[in-house]
Amino acid sequence: MFEKRYRLNLVFNANKVYDRQIVKGIGEYLQAAQCDWDIYFEDDFRYRLGSLKSWKGDGIIADLDNPEVEAILRSTDIPMVAIGGSYQHKEDYPRLPYVATDNAALVKLAYEHLKRKGLPQFAFYGMPNSDHSRWSMEREHAFIEYVSSDGYHPHVNQGLCTTAELWETAQQNLESWLQNLPKPIGIIAVTDSRARHLLQACDHLNILVPEEVAVIGIDNESMARYLNRTALSSVTQGSKQMGYEAAKILHRMLLGYPVENSLVVVDPIGVEERQSSDYRALRDPYVIQAMHYIRHNACRGIKVGQVVDSVGISRSNLETRFIEEVGCSMHEQLHMTKFHRSCELVTSTSLAFDEIARICGYPSVQYMYTVMRKNLGMTPGEYRVSSRLKTENNERS
Repeated sequence: MFEKRYRLNLVFNANKVYDRQIVKGIGEYLQAAQCDWDIYFEDDFRYRLGSLKSWKGDGIIADLDNPEVEAILRSTDIPMVAIGGSYQHKEDYPRLPYVATDNAALVKLAYEHLKRKGLPQFAFYGMPNSDHSRWSMEREHAFIEYVSSDGYHPHVNQGLCTTAELWETAQQNLESWLQNLPKPIGIIAVTDSRARHLLQACDHLNILVPEEVAVIGIDNESMARYLNRTALSSVTQGSKQMGYEAAKILHRMLLGYPVENSLVVVDPIGVEERQSSDYRALRDPYVIQAMHYIRHNACRGIKVGQVVDSVGISRSNLETRFIEEVGCSMHEQLHMTKFHRSCELVTSTSLAFDEIARICGYPSVQYMYTVMRKNLGMTPGEYRVSSRLKTENNERS
């Protein structure tokens, strides 16, 4: 006996990486369960919200972080599974099957990452409080709770909305806040977009990242992680798993199994550490300057002499200070900075290896192969395959 062909409406915004990953998870469930479903999915439902009222079908999976969607679908008699952020208080959840990203766990991962770096102060850059940013407020409250319970003072800035009209004012507001923060400090941004605003403001103010301000975002948005000069660290949400779980619950509903007010809270996958949070507790101002210069210029093929010139003290003096603070020579630090950058590009992009070698300042792709074999025991190609298999396994688990 064949299962009925059901018609489903997926109410998500394909312009958001979070939503795209959820839809991908829904698709993976359809493939795994061999569901013969007809899917209706607009790239951006927000332009035709009214049409949700008249849509007739068998099931809906919807993003209920959007209050307008929640208001329209609240009274629907079509079987529906909601997706959104988690809440501290159970009574805040809608009275229907719900799959949530764990907002508190996302913030905890980011905070513990910064804390392990030895940072002495912590801040949170969120979003203005509104019905559309309830998930942001949950993350902000979690940050305040974690930081306060450890005896630190939680520095918080909700900032302004960054529309085209308010962009300049919003950045000025952000720059003023950054200038007045104690340093060094670690900042958790509520999204990768807000994190990129932080990095841009630091660049304008000549605030050293990560030596003075270490930044981590949430989303691990692959498309935007390199839009700033400093590669962004980020927490990866379990968005694909959320979509998978939502589709599984809806399937049970369509088959007539009881699900009541099911609640599934999905853990984040983990932290992707990049340069923006690679803080080291350095005290010597000359070494801090040297380290910052190396981080931002190693892949341009600079030599130790150029590092010395940028700091302005004698080579022997700086080398002694550097070894005492960092534990290696400036030459070794230059080498390792280029190596780590090449590893990052191999695993996170599809760039050709000769292009990566050029970007990282290696004299030839053969030289990069030699360096990677020496440090990793594998070629760039083997390392790329190994890394992607590991990522796929982490997502499945």
